[in-house]
Amino acid sequence: MHDAVVIGAGPNGLVAANLLADAGWNVEVLEAQSEPGGAVRSDRGVHPDYVNDVFSAFYPLAAASPVIRRLDLQAEGLRWAHAPSVLAHPLPDGRCAVLERSQDRTAEGLDAFAAGDGEAWSRMCGTWKQVSRDLLDALFTPFPPLKAGTRLALRLRGPVGLPLARSLVLPARRLGEEEFRGEGGRLLLAGNALHADLAPEAAGSGGFGWLLCMLGQQHGFPVPSGGAGQLATALVRRLQRLGGTVRCGEPVREIVVRGGRAMGVRTASGEAIPVRRCVLADVSAPELYGGLVDEQHLPRRILDSMQRFQWDFATFKIDWALGGRISWNAEAAAGAGTVHLSDGVDDLTRFASQLATGHVPDRPFTLLGQMTTADPSRSPDGTESAWAYTHVPQTITADAGEDDITGAWDERDQEAMADRVERHVERYAPGFRSLIRARRILAPPTLQALDANLHGGAINAGTASLHQQLIFRPVPGTGRPETPVRGLYLASASAHPGGGVHGACGANAARAALHGAAGTARVLTAAQRLLAGRLRIQQNSSEAPPAPGTRTERT
Repeated sequence: MHDAVVIGAGPNGLVAANLLADAGWNVEVLEAQSEPGGAVRSDRGVHPDYVNDVFSAFYPLAAASPVIRRLDLQAEGLRWAHAPSVLAHPLPDGRCAVLERSQDRTAEGLDAFAAGDGEAWSRMCGTWKQVSRDLLDALFTPFPPLKAGTRLALRLRGPVGLPLARSLVLPARRLGEEEFRGEGGRLLLAGNALHADLAPEAAGSGGFGWLLCMLGQQHGFPVPSGGAGQLATALVRRLQRLGGTVRCGEPVREIVVRGGRAMGVRTASGEAIPVRRCVLADVSAPELYGGLVDEQHLPRRILDSMQRFQWDFATFKIDWALGGRISWNAEAAAGAGTVHLSDGVDDLTRFASQLATGHVPDRPFTLLGQMTTADPSRSPDGTESAWAYTHVPQTITADAGEDDITGAWDERDQEAMADRVERHVERYAPGFRSLIRARRILAPPTLQALDANLHGGAINAGTASLHQQLIFRPVPGTGRPETPVRGLYLASASAHPGGGVHGACGANAARAALHGAAGTARVLTAAQRLLAGRLRIQQNSSEAPPAPGTRTERT
């Protein structure tokens, strides 16, 4: 019997398993797919000479995460690589906003859009340096973050605090207009906000865009050398070294609950796996509540809240094997690992508006990764392993373009959408399509089939909007990994702090499980002491007969 079973070998599940193994627990991870990693995997499925990341690719949150850092994955062979520039947002007229690895160079580039914008960027970076450590500690710990939150509040006393708090809840458009005179800085903020499902006008999108910009400025957007799968491999190797096990091809169909407590799991093959202490679920909240856990074991408020659970946008992705490097109209984009493609902030708003009304965008905002530029091991010299993704509605009502894409995502829909994205790339890089040796299309149903947590192609396990964050994630009144079932913990990105490869959701679940087990042990120890005391009293009473003439009473 294992101390704990972890459902899902994504990064959160593997981080949780590692922390439990560090505490001496016997841990087994069960993964439905044929290989571990969840949305952190790579392969040579596009072309045998090219390594492509199947899902996520750049990891600024992993680089900044104290959770990942403490695991010392470099000792397991993980190596990080960087593109010369972090991120670029070219415009059709040849201008280009570039997030460089040097703060001074980033500021210099923004000054080319409008004098003084470089100084504004430097002020933003100065604020980040003041608060980043405590802010990240607060972000990556269970809610409420008492210790880190207190330190952050003390640090923000005075003239910096309230203006920063206001900036964090501003829409990206408004924050950009307040801070920058030119379009360059505004593009960096709004484009990064759309890495989630936050439109330029959404409350909090400014804070999210600022966070990613600052992470990129401090840590870059690193990639694992050799492919995203190397990150998962390092996590698995560390776990196995500690005695933990990972079993792939073992989907879990049920969490067994008895007397309100998780007693183990049952796999699709019918195997029952009991646990001594707990079950941790690296699955989406809707899959857990009323799925793996039968409704009879859950309070009505949880089930009702699941009816209102909001997914983030669906994702449409293309992987390419390119015969040469991309020739951008804006030369500054050539050295960037990540490239954003839209005509400006207004174009981003137009894109988000089409998504909100259920329309497939006709000019899709495209995030493009130049992986060989970031890591030369990904493809032969002079070539490029590349990908791009864009968002589409979870439920499609119409196509804003001319291809009548329906959302059935049959072969016709997939080819039409892939061609649309490629034509959009051509607007910024003429001749792009002539470089394509091979391509792979990953439509929303395909992404979900490869990782059940990517429901309909949603990559953040639920919207990043404010109404489903902090104490509202995954449902109002939670914000923590504990569930209504004792000994069961939610360890996926559906829990606080949400999407991204940072491991905090898994770490929070593991810490809660360890704390819960310690509390149970304390209760058992107290009960055992009480029982032992009673036994001693009874024993003493039986060993000491009453003195002659003493009256005794039966009780």
